[in-house]
Amino acid sequence: MLDETAPVRMGRRFDPMDWIAIGLLAGGGLAVASGLLPTPDARATVSRILPLLIFLGSVIVLAELAARAELFDVVAIRVTALGRGRNVALFLLAVCFAALTTIFLNLDTTAVLLTPVLIATARRAGVPVLPLAMTAVWLANTASLLLPVSNLTNLLAADRVALAPAAFASRMWAPQAASIVVTGIFLWLWYWRRGQRGGERSYTTPQPHVPAERPLFWVAAAACLLFIVGILTGVPIGVASSISAGVLVIAFAVRRRSALHLRLVPWRLLVFVIGLFLVVETISRHGLAGIVHGLIGDGNGVLGAARAAGTGAGLSNLVNNLPAYAAGESVIAVHNHTQLLALLIGTNIGPIITPWASLATLLWFEHCQRADVKVPLGRFMLAGATLAVTALAATIAVLLLTA
Repeated sequence: MLDETAPVRMGRRFDPMDWIAIGLLAGGGLAVASGLLPTPDARATVSRILPLLIFLGSVIVLAELAARAELFDVVAIRVTALGRGRNVALFLLAVCFAALTTIFLNLDTTAVLLTPVLIATARRAGVPVLPLAMTAVWLANTASLLLPVSNLTNLLAADRVALAPAAFASRMWAPQAASIVVTGIFLWLWYWRRGQRGGERSYTTPQPHVPAERPLFWVAAAACLLFIVGILTGVPIGVASSISAGVLVIAFAVRRRSALHLRLVPWRLLVFVIGLFLVVETISRHGLAGIVHGLIGDGNGVLGAARAAGTGAGLSNLVNNLPAYAAGESVIAVHNHTQLLALLIGTNIGPIITPWASLATLLWFEHCQRADVKVPLGRFMLAGATLAVTALAATIAVLLLTA
């Protein structure tokens, strides 16, 4: 049962994402060795992202062990039961769950905890996996506009935007609604309609699932709940994920020690992030700010907003949305609030084209790989590009109309 929902792949050949991660780390190391990035700056960069690395490593361990405790199987059965055997109902449920999880918890929680639930749901219901998996990753990004906690970029923007959470939500609710609606339409057209996903219009609701080891199941449920409560109460995400993963590791050490091994640690993800930040830091030291300012411009009107959103989305898919937002914010005038919000929209909605465009997308890809979900990269990027362009156009239009 566990091997179906979250197998750890053993002895596989390196795939393109592995080589990209190794190449980035090698590029970062070469930049340090050549002096393009001074060693003290490289050390400061790694120190700055250390909490992020701790979060990435621990949250993957949490999700992997929760899957092995069959937590996601049990939740998946409940989800399929709510759909009452109808694929349209399952589609609407998946969209609502993904959007609400992203808005009120954050996009990384959607990637880490909801993705395995939706994958298990598909396998339990006997329906294609990719439509449910794509629902998680697209809405993890495009539903992250409403609240400051929905996305780390929103928190980065909090001081500059100068809006309390209620005021922020009041300003962003209409763009957020537009983004979710457009995402739902594109999910249906690209993945969910019968001609794309194949299969029947309905599915058979599976029988309730009883975990093989109830103590591990309940500890896993408590650990995931602890993680969610930690996020809601403002505990740093690295601390919340580490404590929650630690609780579950202890439980497995007592009940099923054989499940604990080094393959649980997401080496590729950690190597990728370290290399990415070293390379971006090197580029930033050698003219990135001037390039970004030239792309964004100084206007606060329609053209300025469009340029900011497009630049944020483009940079996110090149280098990841966190450094992309920081680079864009640094060149936008303090009084250009509409342009700043447009940049924020670009770095939230736009990172759905490349696998490394946001932390949530990275986490999603990592879980899909571990769960043996095949994600055709060409189709993923093409579909993501069409959604990103359409959703950005609609969302920026609504932002300007409601200014």
